[in-house]
Amino acid sequence: MKITIGIPAYNEEHNIAAIITKLQKITKSIIVCDDGSTDLTAEISKNLGAEVVKHEKNMGYGVAINTIFEKARQIDTDILVTFDADGQHRIEDVNRVLEPIKKNESDIVIGSRFLDIQNEVPGYRKFGIKVITQITNASLKKKLTDSQSGFRAYNKQVLSEIKPSELGMGISTEILIKASSKNLRISEVPITILYDGDTSTHNPVSHGTSVLISTIKYTSIEHPLKFYGIPSILFLGLGILFTFVSAEYYIEIGRLNTNTTILAAGTLLLGAVLFLTAILLYSLVGVVRERKN
Repeated sequence: MKITIGIPAYNEEHNIAAIITKLQKITKSIIVCDDGSTDLTAEISKNLGAEVVKHEKNMGYGVAINTIFEKARQIDTDILVTFDADGQHRIEDVNRVLEPIKKNESDIVIGSRFLDIQNEVPGYRKFGIKVITQITNASLKKKLTDSQSGFRAYNKQVLSEIKPSELGMGISTEILIKASSKNLRISEVPITILYDGDTSTHNPVSHGTSVLISTIKYTSIEHPLKFYGIPSILFLGLGILFTFVSAEYYIEIGRLNTNTTILAAGTLLLGAVLFLTAILLYSLVGVVRERKN
């Protein structure tokens, strides 16, 4: 069974040597995607025997993961583990994420930061991850605790069937939603994160916004009836209620209440638009899937 570890890296010359050296005790098949680094990340990785794929400029996390997926398919790996280069992941946890796939119990295994109570995740980050995870869970058959963890293992079926397209951090959500729609098995195992201050290179606001937008986008595509249909029913219900109140006011007073009438018209219109969007997008997605099959 060929195990490959893929590392997306951007200006990680201070961490990459130690990480590769330790990971080589698990497997010699290591892919480093140097995402436009301006330091010695690529040179150090290559000298240590890793397979290096270099982007000429910084393309983003999603592109780096896509590159690693593509390279893993080319070398015909059986299991791909994605491992961050910032030094926060423990090498000892690699076998933990591999185990369910080796036992054929799962197709994707996520190293969750929230199944181990000892992890001291910064409060603002914990809140953001939990919000995004809850939104993601609306599109998944199995509820997760950490949809944004980059420490994962994928089997060969996932590598062959999932073709991510997201360029940014939203790729983590995209993979899970697409995998769930294909009935692939997703599970989580607890991992320990080594926080030495806040080593994240991503602005938390832009990162969170990017992921949230991607999560909403893929949730709406995979489940248009649920995503647009439920709000449409709520708005139509409110519209009918405001219409009833407006009509009752007209009967009693002899004139329309401007505020109530505007609310009635606005909520009915919004509900109708959302309802039509749900039907049209559901039909469009169905046609696209039939053509793919």
